[in-house]
Formats: sequence, C-alpha cells, structure tokens
Amino acid sequence: MAGAGMAIAVLTSGGDAQGMNAAVRAVTRMGIYVGAKVFLIYEGYEGLVEGGDNIKQATWLSVSNIIQLGGTVIGSARCKAFTTRQGRLRAARNLVEHGITNLCVIGGDGSLTGADVFRAEWAGLLDELLRDGLISEEVAKANGRLNVVGLVGSIDNDFCGTDMTIGTDSALHRIMEVIDAITTTAQSHQRTFVLEVMGRHCGYLALVSGLASGADWLFIPESPPEDGWEDLMCERLGETRSRGSRLNIIIIAEGAIDRNGKPISSNYVKDLVVQRLGFDTRVTVLGHVQRGGTPSAFDRVLSSKMGMEAVMALLEATPDTPACVVSLSGNQSVRLPLMECVQVTKDVQKAMDEKRFDEAIQLRGRSFENNWNIYKLLAHQKPAQEKSPFSLAILNVGAPAAGMNAAVRSAVRISICHGHTVYAVSDGFEGLAKGQIREVGWHDVAGWLGRGGSMLGTKRTLPKTCMEKIVENVRKFNIQALLVIGGFEAYEGVLQLVEARGQYEELCIIMCVIPATISNNVPGTDFSLGSDTAVNAAMESCDRIKQSASGTKRRVFIVETMGGYCGYLSTVTGIAVGADAAYVYEDPFTIHDLKANVEHLTDKMKTDIQRGLVLRNEKCHEHYTTEFLYNLYSSEGKGIFDCRINVLGHLQQGGAPTPFDRNYGTKLGVKAVLWMSEKLQEAYRKGRVFANSADSACVIGLRKKVVAFSPVTELKKITDFEHRLPQEQWWLNLRLMLKMLANYQISLTEYISGKMEHVTRRTLSIEKGF
Repeated sequence: MAGAGMAIAVLTSGGDAQGMNAAVRAVTRMGIYVGAKVFLIYEGYEGLVEGGDNIKQATWLSVSNIIQLGGTVIGSARCKAFTTRQGRLRAARNLVEHGITNLCVIGGDGSLTGADVFRAEWAGLLDELLRDGLISEEVAKANGRLNVVGLVGSIDNDFCGTDMTIGTDSALHRIMEVIDAITTTAQSHQRTFVLEVMGRHCGYLALVSGLASGADWLFIPESPPEDGWEDLMCERLGETRSRGSRLNIIIIAEGAIDRNGKPISSNYVKDLVVQRLGFDTRVTVLGHVQRGGTPSAFDRVLSSKMGMEAVMALLEATPDTPACVVSLSGNQSVRLPLMECVQVTKDVQKAMDEKRFDEAIQLRGRSFENNWNIYKLLAHQKPAQEKSPFSLAILNVGAPAAGMNAAVRSAVRISICHGHTVYAVSDGFEGLAKGQIREVGWHDVAGWLGRGGSMLGTKRTLPKTCMEKIVENVRKFNIQALLVIGGFEAYEGVLQLVEARGQYEELCIIMCVIPATISNNVPGTDFSLGSDTAVNAAMESCDRIKQSASGTKRRVFIVETMGGYCGYLSTVTGIAVGADAAYVYEDPFTIHDLKANVEHLTDKMKTDIQRGLVLRNEKCHEHYTTEFLYNLYSSEGKGIFDCRINVLGHLQQGGAPTPFDRNYGTKLGVKAVLWMSEKLQEAYRKGRVFANSADSACVIGLRKKVVAFSPVTELKKITDFEHRLPQEQWWLNLRLMLKMLANYQISLTEYISGKMEHVTRRTLSIEKGF
C-alpha cells in the first residue's frame, strides 16, 4: 500500500501506437495494486482541458481484455487548447478537483514536452486559480507539486535515448507482412516494387524493414543518397536482374530527401525505373496500415514493463527529480530525464536541416548506425580485396527455429566479403560426418531472410556419436572455422568438440555458436534466435483461445506450451495475453499453489470477466501434468466453471520469422563472422590455423545490452545439463509482473526499480545489442 492516498491520471496523446492499451492496463493495475486511485483521461489533452466525463476513476476491471487491441481505448486527440496557458489553467483545475498530482503521459515527443511545460508552470497555475477564487488555500497546499512520467508511444522509434518505443515492433510486423505478400506477386510477374513506409523525420522503420527484407535500395532522411544516385540505383537494379533475380524491392521513408534537402517521392523513383530500365514497376504506400492491427508480443511486454516502472517512478518522485521517461535498455528498465531526450531528438532534426548527415546518424544512436552499415554491407556484393587462406563451415543443429536462415545468409555473405571460402553443411553434425558439405556463393542464399525453419536442414545428433568421421571431413575440406547455429545441442556439441581437442589436432580450430532455439535455454545469452517468433505464435493462438472463452462464459482454458524445462516461452506468452497463471519448472509450485490458483479463478468467475487462461510449460512438473491440471480444475471448479485443454505443439516452431528475429539473426551472423575472422588471423601461423585456448570456441549472445562472446568451457560451469538450462535466468523477475497483473497479492520487495541515467552524445555512442 505504498501509494495509499496518491492519485494517478493516465492519458494517451498524439498519434496512436499499438501497445498503448497494454501500457494503460499496466499503469492502472499497478496503481491500484500499490493502493493509489487511478483515473483514466479520455481523448488525450483535450479531455484534460474539457474535464467532466472525460476524467473517470478506473477499477481493476476497467482495463480487462484490452491488451490485445491496437490503438488506444481511451482515445487520443491533437489539442490546440493545451498549447495555450488558458487551456493549461483549465487542465490544472480539473486535476486539482480530483486531487490528482501524478500524471502519466503515453505519447510522442510533442506530448511529453507539453507535459513538462505543464509541470514547470504548475505552481504558477495554482496561484492563479487561487487568486481567481477557483480553489481554496488548503486545496492549493495539498496539491502543491505535479509529478510527471512519460512513456514513449510512437511507431517511428524517433525518440533519442530509448532503445525501442511502444508500437515500433508492431509497425515492423505490419510492414514485413506486406513485404512478404508483395514478394510473392512480384516474383510471379518479375516486377519492381517501391514501398513507402512511415517516418517523416526518422528512417528507423525503413532501415529495419530494408535490413529484414534484403531490399535492393533504401532511402532514409538521415542519409540522403550521393548526387548521381539515379544512375547507380538503376545500374544496381539491372545487375540483380541479370543475375537471375525476378524482383526488386525499393524501400523509401516518406521523409526521404536528396543531398540538397529536396524530397524524393516514391512516384519519382517509380518513373525513373520505368524510363531507364523499362521494368514493370508498382508503388505501394503503406500509410496507416502500419499503425493498425494487434500489438506484437514485444510491444505488449515492453508496455507492461514500462507501465509498472512508471508507477514506481511516480511513487519514488521527490521535488528534485526531473520529469522522466521510462524506457528499456536491453532487458533492464531505466529512467531518463525527459528534456535531455527531447533535446537530443531536436539535435538530430537540426543536424539534418543543416545537412550534417553523418552526425544525424550518430545522434540516432549506435544501433541505428550499425543497422545502416550492415545493410550497406549485405545488400550488394562487393568483390573481396583478396582471397583469404581461410575456409569456414556453417551448420544448423537441433530443432528448427525461425531466424536460422537469416543468420546463415548474413554469415555466408560477410565471409565472402572477407574473401573466405564458405561451406554449407546439411543436417547438422551428422551431415558433417557424412560429408554433406558444399561450397556456397553470394546468390545461393538470396531470399532466405524471410524463410522459416532451416533451409540447410537440421538434426539433433551430437558429435560424440561420429567423432572420427567429423575429424576426417574437417581435414579433407581443410575447415578452419565452424559456425554452429542451433539450440542446446549446438552448444553441447561444440563443447564435445572442444573436449576432444586433446585427441584430435584437427579440432584445434575456431568455433562459434549462435544460439537459435524457441526455448531460449542456451547459456551465454538473454535471447535465443527464434524465441521471439515462437512467443508471437503462441500469443496469437492464445488470443483466439481467449476470444472463444469470452464467448462461452465461465470457461477456463489450460494451454500447454513447448520449451523443454525452460519456462521462458510460457512466462512471456502469459504476460502478453494476460494469463491467470503460468506454471514453469524454474518456479516450483505445490498442491497448495494449485489450490490457491483454483480459488483465484473461482473468485474471478463472480465478476464480469468470466473466463480464465492458464499456461503450463510442457515439463514444469513430473506429476502435475496437463491432464492432471485439467482434472483438478474440472473437479474443483464444478458448477462454477468448466475446463478445456489446448496443446499448442509444433505451431510454435513454424511460421515466418518476426522482424526482430530476422534482424537479430542478421546481426549475429555478421558479428560472429567478424569475430571468427579476427581469431583466425591470430591463430594463423606458417600456413595453418592452430587454436586451442578457451576463447577460441565461444557462444555469441546478447547479455543485458551488449553482444558478448562467452567461451563454452566457462559456460559449462553455469549449466544444468540434466535439465538443459542455464543455472541463472534473467527473465524469472518477469514472473512478479505476471502475478501482479493477474491480481495475485504478492510482495514486490524483489522488484528492481530502474535507475536514472543521463542521455549524452557519449551514451548514444555505446553499442546496444538490438
């Protein structure tokens, strides 16, 4: 009850973004949870100025069943009145009438700047209301200070200092769905498509969708093309066609300009291609489609985390804390001073206006800069300066995971840029033993980015069953580096190869594991490739199941997810769909907990929300199986609710990779090969590679917010091999949020608040993992 006596108001303002509802829900529930009164302000700042019915107190159930909806259920409006002092005076009076001194604003930089102005003027506004006799002295004293916290909701991801803004990931989902659909029709007719995406001042959406789709050409406002780009672009499009490609995709941000600041329109680009090359060309303007649709899992979890953190920031605010923005850095919550972020965001625009384009890209942050550089590296083949003496083999191991093909594609292409010989191995370690090894070129991996599963083919076989034959082929093909993309078996397999180095000198080569598994259970990384796609697939199924449960009142669904012993998939899916409980192996539960869950659902059935959703990880308990839970819930809930089972199974492994996995796979492929090239140089003596130090065989992964390489022999110490899990897992602290949002009375003493961090040019230059 830390917030008893507090009143918090939530409003959404500016352009809508998918995930705003999840944020409103989290702020409301966390506010009520800590004992505060929470008010929803309808129609953004307009509702704040108009007052009356636009300001309503919220209950726990006011925000039920909105997490899966796009847009914002409390409405948003552009408001002229609030930009005037008179308007802000009315707004202050409306807040004071309800005793509200804490404001949570979800919107873009304009909306957040407005809130900061309001906060700065607050004391003056109250004095004026007091002078005019509109409020009493006691009221003015009691409401002496306004605390403001912002959550950035903007599909453009144009707010500096924050890794990801609410809605960006969902907008990328819409764009990739369109690109995938257009690719099939373009290939049928050998067409060129010019796709215009949103981003008047920020090229983030265009850049990431270009990187994730392997587009042929890209226009972003931060980096206008060199003069004479028309000739170069047409030459490149012609070249790709002559090499046998049946389509071209050009992505253009709506704010694209040339070096002189003159806008480049999608129709201009289309006419150019038609006139010079005679290609059948079409323009597709995506427009507001990008703002629509259901929020992605990433946006739902991001918004829920940020909503919880926003309430904590308001609880902990003092007269000296500046208005802050809650953001995510890697997977940690952070608080950033609002005006520092706004300042840097304005600096970018100023740099672009003054044609300092290189600086604009740097101010966007290191990840933006890296995306841009990687896009340029992979989009078009540049002949290597010289042939290198090294050859590298790439294989997939374990179960298929979305994003594997993206990693193979970028690894192959970056190796070719470095002049290495690249071999692709089919069917994992078994294929390596059987000699299913072929050399691949730049164009052999074209079109792989958006393909789900594994194009190379994958097997679970571990090397110890066929070590002799593997060594023989490593020698025969003179393989000096091994890039293994896969799940726990990939890590375990490389560990076996390293441990066999004493016996076979041929295995003293450079090895790297890119963790790719839907279970997210590989040590050495916070996120495995493919887990984002799997969470989205499970979430979409649960959304449908929830809808069915809503239709047939008083029904509880028990849904079983995959993941082996690792509960990541069921926990994150649980947060994304607002599940009542998620049973996982890492968070042990007893029959008392099950009984408490059943009672909790029985109470819930007495309210207006007569449906329940319980997730169960496939190996969470030896005896409390899905069948057991079904029988327990059915008999305990007799006469109150009925039960159904749903086993999601392999649909969690399939499907096209999400934008996050395409991007993440692409980056990991590039980073892994750059690291391997460096290690090969170090270990190259007298015409051969000899590497037997611990750091010559590593797992690459995202840890907190940096990409790190961890030696497999070091990781062995922190791995539970029996259950195929890392001994410590960061996501377990998400379970507090899952339980709080499902209305369980739990202690939040273990909740880790975000720290206040400053935003400067230096912090922007630090490499973030995403």
